[in-house]
Amino acid sequence: MDRLKFATTWLGGCSGCHMSFLDLDEWLFELAGHIEVVYSPIIDIKEYPEDVDVVLIEGALCNEENLELAHTIRRRTRTVISFGDCAVTANVPAMRNALGSPEIVLSRAYLELADLGPQIPKMPGILPVLLNRVMPLHEAIKVDYFLPGCPPPSARIRDLLTQLLEKKHAQLSSSQIRFG
Repeated sequence: MDRLKFATTWLGGCSGCHMSFLDLDEWLFELAGHIEVVYSPIIDIKEYPEDVDVVLIEGALCNEENLELAHTIRRRTRTVISFGDCAVTANVPAMRNALGSPEIVLSRAYLELADLGPQIPKMPGILPVLLNRVMPLHEAIKVDYFLPGCPPPSARIRDLLTQLLEKKHAQLSSSQIRFG
């Protein structure tokens, strides 16, 4: 039996969706027999690989690094799942949008609220360049499935993954399509 090449990642989010994924508990052992985890924040692989079958992407697009990774993932993955409300709607990270430009956000965080040595980090690699506005994943790349919830309950995650493992066109029931 061929195992699916499986990946997860998080962008601008809190990792709560990954915690819900880990709440699959003993079903993870069954899942492990059907997948090969090729990329995830919970394993030490630095570059997103080629030919991934399924990816769960948690979090909103907040900075250029997030956007670049999203484009790489889309090019290299057959099935992209927008994983959780931050990826689906931009949710909490998008609260930044109401403040205005990235410069206003950085000034507030690093100058106005600084206790010691207020300064905006300027060295490349210290702070990725913020996008003008936080976006949900589907505004930047094609998304195949949306898995709402903050975080999505583990039963919802299991249902979608089970359908994909059975090579069905996955579809969540109307009772599972809830935000928050």
